Amino acid sequence: VPVFLFVAAPYIRRYVAGGRCKSTARLEGKVVIITGANTGIGKETARGLAQRGKVIIACRDIAKAEAAASEIRAETGNQQVIVKKLDLADTKSIREFAEKFLAEEKELHILINNAGVMLCAYSKTADGFEMHLGVNHLGHFLLTFLLLERLKQSAPARIINVSSLAHHGGRIRFHDLHGEKSYNCGLAYCHSKLANVLFTRELARRLQGKFQEFTVNALHPGSVYSELVRHSFVMTWLWKIFSFFLKTPCEGAQTSIYCAVAEELDSVTGQYFSDCRPAYVSPRGRDDATAKKLWSVSCELLGIQWD
Repeated sequence: VPVFLFVAAPYIRRYVAGGRCKSTARLEGKVVIITGANTGIGKETARGLAQRGKVIIACRDIAKAEAAASEIRAETGNQQVIVKKLDLADTKSIREFAEKFLAEEKELHILINNAGVMLCAYSKTADGFEMHLGVNHLGHFLLTFLLLERLKQSAPARIINVSSLAHHGGRIRFHDLHGEKSYNCGLAYCHSKLANVLFTRELARRLQGKFQEFTVNALHPGSVYSELVRHSFVMTWLWKIFSFFLKTPCEGAQTSIYCAVAEELDSVTGQYFSDCRPAYVSPRGRDDATAKKLWSVSCELLGIQWD
């Protein structure tokens, strides 16, 4: 068995790594925002895109973000890697971020809604939303709403929502959206990732035909060895043991980079990708009635009108 594993190891690693973005498309003169890009998949997405154009790292932890940006600038030689403060667990911070961005930048071509929390003990955002739903879905929903006009003006433009295979285990529990009646941290994560898929679907439906060269897609990055599981001692322990069978953050970033730059996706919208190719979406993720209702409820919770 040890000999077999030694021989098979490179092939196993190649399989685990999954698809790679083969596009060499440049992003000169283009502006990219990536949320949560100070660590893990987000940082590697920023590194990959900084080799092509201007990248704005939008993060809650400015010290970590500056360290990541400094490393990426040194490696890529691109000084246009900029850090801006954004706390997705606070709508005031989201509005402040958008206001400053719109005042400073005249264009926005790619928005990658990457940041996320996973397996948190029960807690609420500054606005009283359950943490997974608040950060992973509602925070990005509001951010996209606030930046949408700039994206339209800058078209061709792309919005990329980082979801997960975990959306298969999710349900939108309208009767208990904030988990006050019953709460399970694993299921809460699944619900929020399903919300990402439904948001992608509904936004793509609303934009299709109205705005040329404007796409919205979601993706599953793969099972990645990153800090995302830091809130769970058991998952952190398991991730360490099985790290050989997990993607590196660089491998996990490939589908985000692919969705951001691949020329063949210029007119592809409302889709879900994994390993740089289309992937299967759960029946709940294809439920248009739920997508429309989630849109309406999200607007109500955030106090916005988005028609």
